[in-house]
Amino acid sequence: MTHENLHRRGGNGLFSVVVTRGTNDITTVREAVPRPIDSAINFNSVFNNMSVNQAAGVTGLRQRLSLLGIAGVVALLGLSVAGITMGAEKVFVISWVAFAAMAVGAWLGGRTAETNPSRLVWGYGLASGAMITSAAMFLLPQAMGLGQTAGSPRLGGIGVAAGIAIGYSAHTISHRLTHVDVSFDVTTLEITAHALSAGLIIGLVYASMPGLGLLLGLAIVSHKGPAGYAAARRLSRADKSATALLLPAAGVGITAIPMALLPVPQVPAINAVVFGFAAGIFLHVAMDFLPKCEAGSEIDEVVQLQEGAHHLLDELRTHAVASTIVGVLAVVAAWGLL
Repeated sequence: MTHENLHRRGGNGLFSVVVTRGTNDITTVREAVPRPIDSAINFNSVFNNMSVNQAAGVTGLRQRLSLLGIAGVVALLGLSVAGITMGAEKVFVISWVAFAAMAVGAWLGGRTAETNPSRLVWGYGLASGAMITSAAMFLLPQAMGLGQTAGSPRLGGIGVAAGIAIGYSAHTISHRLTHVDVSFDVTTLEITAHALSAGLIIGLVYASMPGLGLLLGLAIVSHKGPAGYAAARRLSRADKSATALLLPAAGVGITAIPMALLPVPQVPAINAVVFGFAAGIFLHVAMDFLPKCEAGSEIDEVVQLQEGAHHLLDELRTHAVASTIVGVLAVVAAWGLL
């Protein structure tokens, strides 16, 4: 038997073929062991794939995390230290309750596959009922009393009218941004602006009247939970990160704590307008948060995705009334017990 060994280089130069020919003219072809260059190229290919995957993972992480949201949390932490050391403990507690409420609401909204209309109605109803009662029980009497001291309770009424008018105007004008093609998320911007302005008013109220209890502030920020939940659902449907809501979650404290530390002149006429303005703003927000079970409302849009939408919407109207009444009674009961 004779053997003939032929080494042939493939077209790509990456393999060799050994041909063994016997006397019976049977030819056997086998592929030789890869050369060192083959292993080097395979290693480089794997390395490049790993690099691409790692880069994609880092990019995805950055997309999931909002730098502004993280910056807001850092700012709140720094201001909290100043608030505790300088005697703004009440505003500190209110700020972190507001942060926790919105953060938990956003976390739940981001993890939920679909929006539950009943939970949305009860969240809005409880929050709006609590806000209306708090403004009526703790802010309006102060505004009228300070106005009476200054010579006319109508000063407080002027503040209420200004608060409602300005709150409505800001809300209506900001809605126009939803029809403008901008690079930032309009929902997050609106909630952030609302949180920062609410913090300014809360800080100013507690700076003007340090003897106010926690119940007012806690009831005012009670709407942060359902607001965070609803905003996270909208961001989720748009395939955007809910961590951007960390900024409005921290927004109340970012403005409330510095405002509470500023010296406020104890002038009855000015304070009457301030308390009236705060009452008007929070009444507007509370009325805007009342659960609306009408055609075209946010709740109606959620209900339309389910079977028996018309019947369910009628049922939710009863839940809307019940939740709002429970929110009112909760504040009254807490005031009586405390």
